[in-house]
Formats: sequence, structure tokens, C-alpha cells
Amino acid sequence: MRALAHPVRVALLEALAHAGTLTATQASEALGESPANCAFHLRTLAKYGYVEETGGGRGRERPWRRVHTGYQIPTDELDPQTATAAQEIADFYLDRILTRARTTLSRRSSWPAEWLANELTGQTEDIFYVTTDEARELGAELRSLLERFSDRLDHPERRPPDAMPIEVLLLGYPLLHLAARPDPETGDVIVAEAESD
Repeated sequence: MRALAHPVRVALLEALAHAGTLTATQASEALGESPANCAFHLRTLAKYGYVEETGGGRGRERPWRRVHTGYQIPTDELDPQTATAAQEIADFYLDRILTRARTTLSRRSSWPAEWLANELTGQTEDIFYVTTDEARELGAELRSLLERFSDRLDHPERRPPDAMPIEVLLLGYPLLHLAARPDPETGDVIVAEAESD
């Protein structure tokens, strides 16, 4: 987790996802950081198994690539202090993604015309009433659909020439403040009050 707790390292992992491979010099140009700083952070990511050298090159001209396509830290299996640190990293990533989404969506008028009227781009919000089994089934179907295109992230050579990077956020969470649920002690149905901002 320590390796992921730095904004330059997060930016490096994102840049490697889109480029496939980068040298420290190329990464510095993409991120606006010094080559020495990028080389240091790439070595740190490599130490913890997040990136690896692809071979060839010397010094800051050695190409690097990501080892993993995604990262998940199961907080339920950690001690309380480590779980708190893991949650802080998760919050950092979520804030970064939501800020990027908010910024990009607010600049919609600058998008290429063919992406303005596209079914995939833009924003929508729906509420569904589903059971836990239905939620599992729906989640598996959505993941299966999106996985048709997921290999293109770490394999730039598989991208069609006119492909555009599209970030899709799939956020699912129970609206507990709207749910009527039985009291575990009395069995009475409890309707929670609306959460305050």
C-alpha cells in the first residue's frame, strides 16, 4: 500500500496503462516531472511488484510496463490500522476518478462531435430495487460485457486506429437511508430517515 500512497506513482501507473511501456524520460514528459523523479518512483513501484522492466535500454531510457491491470485491497481481512490506511488509499483513488469525471463532463462542449451524441458517453443515474442474488447476477453481466474491451488498455497494439479512451465508472451502493428493513431485535420494519449532507 505504501507504494500506491503517492500521486506521482498513481499517475505513472495510469500513464503506463495508456502507453503500454514508458521510459523514465518519456514518463517525465507525460507527467511534467523530472526524469530522475520518475525513475525513482518507477523503481519504487518495481520494488513492490507493480511495474517491471521490459528489457533493453539503459539508465533512464529503460522501458517499464505495468504488471497488474487492476488493484484491489480487501479491507475486511486487515487489522484495523492497516484497514484504515487501505481505506484512505481507496478514498484517494475515488476522489481522483470523480474529479476527473466532473472536470471532463463539465467540458463536454469541447468533445469531438461524434462522441457528444454517443450512447456510452455522458452521464446517467438510475435506481434499481434488486435482491442480493440479482445484484450479483447484474454485476457479473456488466463485467462480462465490459471485459470484451478491457485487454486493449494494457495492449495498445490491439486498439483500433480510431479508438478513443473512454473511462466508464460503474458505482453501485445500497441506499440504506431509503430501505425499509426489519429491526433485528423486534422484527418491526424500520424506515431510516434521510441522510443529511
